[in-house]
Amino acid sequence: MSDLPRKAVTRTAKLAALPLGIAGRATWGFGKRIVGESAELVGRELQQRTAEQLFKVLGELKGGAMKFGQALSVFESALPEEVAGPYRAALTKLQEAAPPMPTRTVHGVLQERLGEGWQELFLEFEDKPAAAASIGQVHRAVWHDGREVAVKVQYPGAGEALLSDLNQLSRFSRLLGPLIPGMDIKPLIAELKDRVSEELDYGLEAQAQQAHAEEFTGDPDVLVPHVVHQSEQVLITEWIDGIPLSEIISDGTREQRDRAGQLLARFLFSGPARTGLLHADPHPGNFRLLPGGPDGEDDWRLGVLDFGTVDRLPGGLPATIGESLRMTLDGEAEAVYELLCAEGFVKETIELDPDAVMDYLLPIIEPAQVEEFTFTRGWMRSQAARVADPRSPAYQLGKQLNLPPAYLLIHRVTLSTIGVLCQLGATVRLREELEEWLPGFVPEDPVDGGESVAQA
Repeated sequence: MSDLPRKAVTRTAKLAALPLGIAGRATWGFGKRIVGESAELVGRELQQRTAEQLFKVLGELKGGAMKFGQALSVFESALPEEVAGPYRAALTKLQEAAPPMPTRTVHGVLQERLGEGWQELFLEFEDKPAAAASIGQVHRAVWHDGREVAVKVQYPGAGEALLSDLNQLSRFSRLLGPLIPGMDIKPLIAELKDRVSEELDYGLEAQAQQAHAEEFTGDPDVLVPHVVHQSEQVLITEWIDGIPLSEIISDGTREQRDRAGQLLARFLFSGPARTGLLHADPHPGNFRLLPGGPDGEDDWRLGVLDFGTVDRLPGGLPATIGESLRMTLDGEAEAVYELLCAEGFVKETIELDPDAVMDYLLPIIEPAQVEEFTFTRGWMRSQAARVADPRSPAYQLGKQLNLPPAYLLIHRVTLSTIGVLCQLGATVRLREELEEWLPGFVPEDPVDGGESVAQA
């Protein structure tokens, strides 16, 4: 029997009520238009009310509902400003603690997985959880060797709840689509479902986290906690403090925002190059800003948590991404088009104008065109509106492009990271990170025997 706070029937009823509520508000909006209120005003109010209900329900549930909400949360920057405020408040709650498991349940899992004398493994153990996520909650403790640790305990029945919620959400993904302009909700839910078994496997998570922890040991910019112990349904790692990125987004200084943004971009591109793994859950709850970077206590490092979802990229990010980005910046429309066709971004049955494809891509890669770029919600909204407006050439062309399966997770992680950068309002030297870490972005120099040289 699941110990999740809501019984399965209650969870299903709550999720099932969402499309009914959305349909009811649509009827309400139609009525208001009949009595003379402008369609634009009614549309904004309708979207706001729908958003409030959606995230209220998602925020009350763990499992797939919370996972879906966290995945959506990084796209808040794409929303029209007049509804972004209510979204922001609701989404921030999704990145914070959810209702905890009963203490007896936590102790039961620890006894089953760590043994009868599990308490002897710890010098201290805090029964009150320090954080909660979609499939487990974290307790602060002191390991028997004196190290402060984070003990992640998986909710009993988490797998069933995760799949049940995502199946339910996928049934009315079409109704949820308009909430985030330019985003197709159904593939997002399908991908979350595909990752369920991996995320429930704390053994895989421990391997991915330890690989990062070892690679980034002593790194001046990024800190990943080492794994201390792992068993089924329990993962124990070193504890790290720091300021959650959600707090930097709401109250951080300009210096903190820019530093967090730079390090987030650095980790996005350097992680796959250094570990062959892509951290695939980049919402603000998984990052901390820690004092004590390369320039002392007044500098900052990025602490990275939660490696339950990763993309395995043994050769790092595909060179095609860097090559197509470089050629787009150089204005090589024909070469870019040929590469996109070869990789399956343009299907064989489709024929597009290479110059039109170039016009579609250039605004998206604006951050890579300059030495430094300030990511803003306004910029994100303009990009979302451009590809979501049916009257726009970008919308018509985007419908004809294809996203090959191998790039699905990379695409979502990149978009999500950009969403967080826009929430931070960070000024980032993105091109610097691309030149350092992205395969194919810097052409090989034949004179140097194939070593990369930075482009001017």
